[in-house]
Amino acid sequence: MEIKVERLGDPTQGYGDFTDSLPADECRYAIYDLDFTTVENCQKSKIFFFSWSPDTARTRSKMLYASSKDRFRRELDGIQCEIQATDPSEMSLDIVRSRTN
Repeated sequence: MEIKVERLGDPTQGYGDFTDSLPADECRYAIYDLDFTTVENCQKSKIFFFSWSPDTARTRSKMLYASSKDRFRRELDGIQCEIQATDPSEMSLDIVRSRTN
């Protein structure tokens, strides 16, 4: 098995563009670098790892992604937060922002 980079985002695109790029019925791993301002008015960023496994994906695909996620995740350096989502509401910007604290 091999994991291929499907696409790279453009820094000018927002979080909505990122979530819209995930297929509605196929599993994906995704990385997002979120820039944000803290309550102390400091500019920061955190790198998020997403495991996207929608309910509408094929069962075999969901099983494959679930079984390979931990090994793949361990190969990545710099990941600060992890989100597993089966529905777009589980990775809303509000949820992601709440994980920056």
